[in-house]
Amino acid sequence: MANANAPLYPIIYVRGYAMTTREQDETTADPFCGFNLGSTVYRATPDKDKPAKKFVFESPVLRLMADFGYGDVYKNGLDIMDNDWEGRIACRSVVIYRYYEQASALLGTGQTPDISHFARGLSDLILRVRDLVCANADNQMAVDDFRCLLVAHSMGGLVCRAFLQNPDLGDEQARACVDKVFTYATPHNGIDVAGINVPQWLGAADINNFNRDNMARYLKLDAMYQKTQRVDWLPEEAFPSERFFCMIGTNRADYDVALGLSRTFAGHGSDGLVRIENASVWGVNAKGQFSSPSATAYAYRSHSGYFGIVNSEEAYQNLTRFLFGDVRVDIWIDIDSVQLPPEIQGKAVNALYQFELLASPRGKRWYLTRRVAEEDSVACRSHQDLVDPANKDARSIYLSTVFLANRARVNPDRPSLAYGMTLGVRVPDYEVDRKFWPDAHYEGGYLFHDTVVVEMVPPQVPGDAWTASFGWQSDNVGRATHSLAYKTLKTGKQVMTVAFGNNNAPGIMGQLRFVVSAWNA
Repeated sequence: MANANAPLYPIIYVRGYAMTTREQDETTADPFCGFNLGSTVYRATPDKDKPAKKFVFESPVLRLMADFGYGDVYKNGLDIMDNDWEGRIACRSVVIYRYYEQASALLGTGQTPDISHFARGLSDLILRVRDLVCANADNQMAVDDFRCLLVAHSMGGLVCRAFLQNPDLGDEQARACVDKVFTYATPHNGIDVAGINVPQWLGAADINNFNRDNMARYLKLDAMYQKTQRVDWLPEEAFPSERFFCMIGTNRADYDVALGLSRTFAGHGSDGLVRIENASVWGVNAKGQFSSPSATAYAYRSHSGYFGIVNSEEAYQNLTRFLFGDVRVDIWIDIDSVQLPPEIQGKAVNALYQFELLASPRGKRWYLTRRVAEEDSVACRSHQDLVDPANKDARSIYLSTVFLANRARVNPDRPSLAYGMTLGVRVPDYEVDRKFWPDAHYEGGYLFHDTVVVEMVPPQVPGDAWTASFGWQSDNVGRATHSLAYKTLKTGKQVMTVAFGNNNAPGIMGQLRFVVSAWNA
């Protein structure tokens, strides 16, 4: 039978890495391990010389309580893993995995266990939460129907993956309980310092948890690592990539850990600690072949701090839409053709095309995803990739995933779900015979730049058809006036396409492809 609590399952928060004894003690002393931290500021622009803009975000914990009726599980000063704790808990509970207590000098031994130990502890916690939720008659939930949601920051995401991907690090029953996984700024492919992966021998403060050789071991990815030299693979038999979300930060400037040395060594294209290219996962099937990307979104936020990704409205909105939303939209771009400037056609040309994307729901003052060239978060393809007729896969580019929620509609009487999406394709720095071609080059120019509004009305009665419309804002601001055709896949997903571009020289032509499906149906 259907689970009456779906999708409002217990949320288990797994915090990130704490390097020093002091940081581990501070984590131990915090009831919510940082999940309770809010913010009153955000960067209006990436220009550090301009002041931040006031914007109050109360914290993920408070917002989950206010928006969805969640509560904590502390009782009489005790945690549910304490031996003296007694009682049952509500399904809508926020549970903190307090794995650093055993490493703390305050409540533990002062010795940090291996990350594999943390993964086993997560398995135990999930089963404990299951038993306490199912023992509560008010939840009306049988053990076989129990599900939970894992939400993790930084290294916490690696703890979740180790538990899910390595059968030696937990109970199979516990793994079967996990409904979705959301990670903030997790180094899924390790951490690079000055372009070099942290060495395996660097065991101080367990920094080698981010070494790819070690990660391949505790993630059970030895074969894939030997083949690809990457560890950001999520085997579909371990957990479906479609139910995994990666929230990626792009603001390195505001990460001031170690007096700014971290952001210096992480370099451009990072959140100050984790490189953008290392912050997502990719599904892989039983044959070791790429299957599908996880859902991803990008925000101009740093790894942590005042402008951190966990304590941000953008990340919270992606979190709650992914966990509880109604519609999923995977956004792709398919390139049909690119045209070079007339002066260099027929010559040996190198060029890198940068694809920008900004997506925001109707009536909101923030982006669900933000990928722009100045923040090094764009998707890229070389000229050779896009003109090679044998390389069809390179011309289909995954950009991001957005989730839409009926409860978030500005006008509750208006059934449609709508968002605006700005697509930009930068004019590349053309190279001819390996030399920059300056003629007709103007920095920051676009081959294509426009915003499209997409408005969708899901079926109001099961079996009815979707209706959808779109409109380029260069034609009619704020309106979606053209009917949007779609086809239905065997999976039940809807595919909608919108043509863009021009056949100018230089120019680009293609289609935006939206793969739309009901979520939490």
